Amino acid sequence: MKVNLAYGDGYLEVDLPADQTTVINPLDQPGLPDEEASFRAALDAPIGAAPLRDCVGAGKRICIVFTDITRATPNERLIPWLLTYLRSCGVSPDQVTLLNALGTHTPNTPEQLSKMLTPAVVRDYRVLNHEGENPAVLVQVGVTAQGVPALLNKHLVEADVRIITGFIEPHFFAGFSGGPKGIMPGVAGLQTVISNHGRVNIAHPNAVFGMTKGNPLWEELRDIALMAGPSFLINVTLNETRAITGIFAGDLIEAHRHGCEFVRTSAMQPVHELFDIVITTNSGYPLDQNLYQAVKGMSAAARIVKKGGSIIIAAECRAGYPDGSPFIELLSRAKDPEDILSILARETFPEQWQSQIQALIQRKAKIFIHSTLSEDAVRRAHLLPAGEISSLVRKLQAEHAQPVRIGVLPQGPLTVPYLLQ
Repeated sequence: MKVNLAYGDGYLEVDLPADQTTVINPLDQPGLPDEEASFRAALDAPIGAAPLRDCVGAGKRICIVFTDITRATPNERLIPWLLTYLRSCGVSPDQVTLLNALGTHTPNTPEQLSKMLTPAVVRDYRVLNHEGENPAVLVQVGVTAQGVPALLNKHLVEADVRIITGFIEPHFFAGFSGGPKGIMPGVAGLQTVISNHGRVNIAHPNAVFGMTKGNPLWEELRDIALMAGPSFLINVTLNETRAITGIFAGDLIEAHRHGCEFVRTSAMQPVHELFDIVITTNSGYPLDQNLYQAVKGMSAAARIVKKGGSIIIAAECRAGYPDGSPFIELLSRAKDPEDILSILARETFPEQWQSQIQALIQRKAKIFIHSTLSEDAVRRAHLLPAGEISSLVRKLQAEHAQPVRIGVLPQGPLTVPYLLQ
């Protein structure tokens, strides 16, 4: 059987044995018939909050947080719609700051920002990359559960109106993306992010896909986000073509909760048995543009692979690890996955969480990757080169005395499989 895996800007076709393969996709959700009209309606009838037009006006400082280039949020549609709406409410461009929620990610270039937001927005409005390591742009709003300063970007904290945009999908350790994550870690200080994403929280059994309540990592990032003061949320949900399937606007927590439940019904898919081989993706570009992000797709597969099984991920990685990332620095320093965990028991690193999660998955299964990375680059990250996926599957089949069960997640972490008990 032919299966198309999301890969880069398109698809990668693989040929798999039909009698041994189960394809697991999210339920198909149709796009909204008129996205912009639905967007405006959501702002005028929000969840748990007053209409946005009642909160803005002449003279008020407005900070709009938007997701960076590693996210699939349709910023090129949402942000112009939002700015048009604000202009209709009497808001002028000089009242608005657009803040890129980079978290710990690499700053986006002017060319990238122009593509993400449209050239007109970048020309007419102040657009800033968040700087998580720059004390000059951070203010303390409280302390974390570990007693670490809770630092957030001052442009957000000092604004009269805070608008947090983004999209909701399952998240491998925060339960779901979107909501308060736009603030923390989106525009938080590096020290604060490292504390929240620390070794103990990442290893907590509730720090998993689909779980927010009882997830200490998510509950703390929620609390830190609320320390900034009230924020108006605009989150969307998407299907595999990036059509908008739902718009959840209003109170930061309540609107996000409604959006998470909407996503849960389509993304969470049951399976009856674990698989010997799980083939996954990182849902294509932009999420599969580097190896750091690809750990998300590995995590989705790990939920349904047998102990001692194999995970094969197709992730283009056009931006490399990315180069210079603390993620690969830690991987390169370690001798093997177990050494990663040993190092993290003694030391703390920026972006250590992806390395930790990868190493924990490798306690359960081998991980092969099909990408544009060289074989040497793959092995440096303690992964195995996949080569041509169909051929690799046949090779892995031959290593088993019994017929193998193969699970496929063509959309990667946009589908969150779980074992029926």
